[in-house]
Amino acid sequence: MVLFFRLIAFLEGLSYLLLVAAAIYKRTHGNEYFVKLLGMPHGILFVLYIIFAIVLKPHYKWDSKTLGIVLIASVLPFGTFYIEKKYL
Repeated sequence: MVLFFRLIAFLEGLSYLLLVAAAIYKRTHGNEYFVKLLGMPHGILFVLYIIFAIVLKPHYKWDSKTLGIVLIASVLPFGTFYIEKKYL
């Protein structure tokens, strides 16, 4: 389960960066295709990241502050990569 969470953290961060790039492409070229393509997978990965972070809190012995940092990182570009290296 821990290995799966690390994979989810990486994929969630990657999908977030790709979605940001797709949003920029949409604004500059007027093409929504990539945003539509990446939106749902990113949403699913985001929800899985949040659920796994809460479920694995006791395993990692995180206090509430650390859990808060891990959860906030999911909405920051490159945040999950930082968490994966520092806390996982």
